[in-house]
Amino acid sequence: MSVRTTTGPSRSGLVADAALALLAERGMRGLTHRAVDEAAGLPQGSTSNLARTRQALLELAVRRLAAREARVLALHEMPDPRAGTDSLVEALALAAHRALTQHRTLILARYELALEATRRPELRACFDATGARFRDQLTALVTAMGSRAPARHTLSLIAWADGLMFSCVAGSFSARTPSLEDVREGLRELLEGMLRN
Repeated sequence: MSVRTTTGPSRSGLVADAALALLAERGMRGLTHRAVDEAAGLPQGSTSNLARTRQALLELAVRRLAAREARVLALHEMPDPRAGTDSLVEALALAAHRALTQHRTLILARYELALEATRRPELRACFDATGARFRDQLTALVTAMGSRAPARHTLSLIAWADGLMFSCVAGSFSARTPSLEDVREGLRELLEGMLRN
């Protein structure tokens, strides 16, 4: 498995992308500096030069994961929530469905890193800090939509999305990816229930 391209990310991005691919393919045990060098098509020792310790390599992967997921979810491109629920439901459903159908590797890598963070306080701090930006953006969205309990509604929305992702990638629904319409309707039911006055 090689993730190297002729015109791609920087060397640190290449290393981080290889680490994420390894996490998804082999799990946490398969993530070594040597394996990352091989997967990235880099000379032996390149990963160690960028991330000397396992902790540093994991943090590099977490930061890269957050950057790539931000592009997939594209929260910065969400419509103005004051325009109504329908446009926001459509945008969020497209983002969730895109993650499920085109970026399953990122989802698997995130679960590996999340579990490892439960055992490494330093990684937990990094993982939570990178996730805070996503959570804050969602809180701003539901607040603008008129939520009377933004923190609770953000938790509900994230829990719904995380549950959908886990079920469809690693759980009991992994053999069937829901259609965009299914995702859209589930999200509409959730948001309309939360924001009903």
